[in-house]
Amino acid sequence: MAKQKPGLFGVTHSNRDFTQTDSWGKNQFNSSFPAGLTNFLASKNLDSVYLYLDKDLKVKHGKISTEQLFGIKANSDDLFFSFESPYTPYQQLVIGSLPRVDLVTQLRSNGQCLRPIEVKLTALPDNSTCNLSEEYYGCEIVIRPDTIVYLACSIVANFKENKDDIANIIGNKFDNITDWTDGATVWLFITQMISAIDKVILSVLEKQEPLLMQPIWKTNGKSPKLADNCLDVFVWSNFAFTQLFVDVARGELSEGANRITRQVRTIIWLFKMLYDFSKQGQINHHKIIDELSYNTKNDKAFAASGRITHRYMSCAELTKPRIQQKEIKNIILDGGQNLLSPERRFDAIIYNSPELFK
Repeated sequence: MAKQKPGLFGVTHSNRDFTQTDSWGKNQFNSSFPAGLTNFLASKNLDSVYLYLDKDLKVKHGKISTEQLFGIKANSDDLFFSFESPYTPYQQLVIGSLPRVDLVTQLRSNGQCLRPIEVKLTALPDNSTCNLSEEYYGCEIVIRPDTIVYLACSIVANFKENKDDIANIIGNKFDNITDWTDGATVWLFITQMISAIDKVILSVLEKQEPLLMQPIWKTNGKSPKLADNCLDVFVWSNFAFTQLFVDVARGELSEGANRITRQVRTIIWLFKMLYDFSKQGQINHHKIIDELSYNTKNDKAFAASGRITHRYMSCAELTKPRIQQKEIKNIILDGGQNLLSPERRFDAIIYNSPELFK
């Protein structure tokens, strides 16, 4: 009998060798385990929770099959998982190199790219909700600047054949901004930028597509112990994801904010990418992110706490995830767990060592 090899459920063909310890590091595991989890959902005939945008710019809940998410059936032998790779169909939309995205699904047979998917494996509850009752638990989500590049590309790809359409929607009022690095000047246009982003999205609303896969793992409150029902998968469409930071910025503006927060800066980044595409047919994302920092580090685009994400994600699956802890052994296969290299965090060790304080 052939010796079984460590692996993840359904991740048969990929650019990672799961027999090697290197493929089980924290960063690798955080994107590859969700692929196995999503395959496992499919094997149980379960769909992921899909967050999508309606015509009133409200985030709604639906379901999305793994086939719709990956662009191919999860059990197809032609499915290839290319982790940490660029989604090459977007290359023509940008100037310079295209950033990598967490997962690109491809056809093995000819290398065709199917979907670019950003993956965020998030803990439930987070620090801001762990003291609330279960139905109010939420997950913090931290977004990289590269995700905004992929968001912009997913939008402008709809105007690739006719950039005049997006130019007409945006209009020429932003031509008056002579120095985009001047926060005081740009601030005067924030409300108009939000309006323009909304109009662009609504003009291609039926073209929204999955962008961000957010699996959740649930613990018993703040403890490190997994809940019995501990795993599920949420998927944000590109347009629903936009509202995550646009809504926060709207709230800040309505409360009289007068500074460029991370969420407001993300709006500026996204809008500038759409605007530049409408003018030149390409996006210089390196220049935009590097130069439009507004005295805030650009190591991340923004973060949203569980109190914020809860209002979008709240549903039965968030309160009681559908995959149980006893099923994890069906996702991490043949000793893969022995190759994991978890971070040893001092605060976690202290928290889980109450005997130190007796």
